[in-house]
Amino acid sequence: MTKRIKQSILLGGDILFLYLSLYLTLLIRYRQLPDAETWNLHFGSFSIIFIGWVLILYISNLYNLHLAVNNRTFFQNSFKAMGISALFSAVFFYLNQNIAIAPKTNLLIFLFVFAFLFYIWRQFYNWILKSQLPKNNVAIIGLNKEVEELVQEFALKPHLGYIVKFIINEKQDGIKNIGNIPILNNIKNLKKLIADKKISSIILAENPHDSNELRSALFECLPLKINIVNLANFYENITGKIPIQAINQMWFLENLNEGSKGLFDKTKRIYDFVFALAILLISAIFWPIIGILIKIQSPGPVFFKQLRAGKNNKPFVMIKFRTMKIAGNDHSLTRVNDERITKFGSFLRKSRIDEIPQVLNIIFGDMSFIGPRPERPELIVELAKNIPFYHERTLVKPGLSGWDQISGEYHSPTKEDTLKKLQYDLFYIKNRSLYLDVSIALKTIATMLGRGGI
Repeated sequence: MTKRIKQSILLGGDILFLYLSLYLTLLIRYRQLPDAETWNLHFGSFSIIFIGWVLILYISNLYNLHLAVNNRTFFQNSFKAMGISALFSAVFFYLNQNIAIAPKTNLLIFLFVFAFLFYIWRQFYNWILKSQLPKNNVAIIGLNKEVEELVQEFALKPHLGYIVKFIINEKQDGIKNIGNIPILNNIKNLKKLIADKKISSIILAENPHDSNELRSALFECLPLKINIVNLANFYENITGKIPIQAINQMWFLENLNEGSKGLFDKTKRIYDFVFALAILLISAIFWPIIGILIKIQSPGPVFFKQLRAGKNNKPFVMIKFRTMKIAGNDHSLTRVNDERITKFGSFLRKSRIDEIPQVLNIIFGDMSFIGPRPERPELIVELAKNIPFYHERTLVKPGLSGWDQISGEYHSPTKEDTLKKLQYDLFYIKNRSLYLDVSIALKTIATMLGRGGI
């Protein structure tokens, strides 16, 4: 079962239980089965708020299969989503007092009924994924850091439905197993192993072009009707990242297809300009107030300006509201709990209000709403020396927010975390679309409302 099908079932179940909760609410409220008139009276208005509920569940990341399991993050996100949805519903009915119903009591009953059914439904869904659906038995040929990461991912998230039966590593490095998965050092018996272990897919962490023996062994497996997929594509589908160490220049030539993105890029420029201008006009009245508060807490300019690298490494001046003190500031990279950040500056950062002046950069065409975050040119020079393909993140315009920013991970300026950020950035560059941009924008709004981030 593909990821898309699993998410569609999850969405369909949520919609079903929204309407079932409405039906049970009317049954509880009026102590009888709802007749057609009562049901029709409530159906239209509640259908409108159900659209909002589904949207709030989505931006709360509750259709992300990695968070679909009933862990702590799931319950935290569910609680927040329920609270926001309840507030949204109350505001909707308050602003539409011409509606023929006044569902104060009904809304309260509905909230408790749906919360209970939602919990039961998600528990059942995860039980089905973990215990009842057939698993995909996979074999991996080759062993590297990305393979180890995949093995760990499968172990922590059994609902993904993959079981690694064995790994073949011909490098003879002495490793016998990883997470109780046997590591074999001979590929000659590949066909028999696949048949015995009922393998459905082979993940290639080794390049068949480099080995006649590997190509021959895989060719013999064709009658078994198995899927053969390279590590880069499989890793991307599972993690939402590009495995930097597992790709080369040919990956960019085969996967980016920049020529086919022309219409999307032109459309994106139009809605970037329109929305940036709208935000500028709406927010401009608050800029003097923000400027006064910035100056009260710390003497100095209202705006922070810095040279950043834009598309194709073309430099531009990025503008933000200043959040740090001027005195004693060496302009080094931001640290966790950085003492240079003022109290008001901390609020501006967590609410992302400090980013609002960047709408000017978007209007001028230097930035977009969605894209890799712009980096300082001097840092790019240093990072490119140690991290492969770092320059390629500038193939598109930088953005206010991006795939990395809504990943749920905090990435420090270290080499390891910068590599992770690049993995997310390359995923966005390859897969960018209107759907992905809208998804990132909605989840960015959720982060802002939750005062997430640093």
